[in-house]
Amino acid sequence: QVQLVESGGGLVQPGGSLRLSCAASGSIISINEMGWYRQAPGKEREVVALITSVTNGGVTNYVDSVKGRFTISRDNAKNTVYLQMSSLKPEDTAVYYCNAWIRSQRTYVRFNSYWGQGTQVTVSS
Repeated sequence: QVQLVESGGGLVQPGGSLRLSCAASGSIISINEMGWYRQAPGKEREVVALITSVTNGGVTNYVDSVKGRFTISRDNAKNTVYLQMSSLKPEDTAVYYCNAWIRSQRTYVRFNSYWGQGTQVTVSS
């Protein structure tokens, strides 16, 4: 069984910062792409940031609205992906979900997509 557990969400004032963490655990063989998504009230879930595996160059991509403010990173030894969020705006308010493509002992020959439980980020004065 593979699980993704998020932490770091909370209430912050506009202009503030938060750091989200997402740790994968279980019978993991390897992790490919990891990413962060968010869903605001009344809106569809959107991709925020992606980071590829070291094998694929550790390339990062961001939605235009967060470029220059958010940074995605990963610690492969800890099976963890991070999202450093700075200069937060009220429009960043959403439930943030981490995602990872993971090959486990159960799947073995293929990667499956896994999701965290979501963590609330609220930006308000």
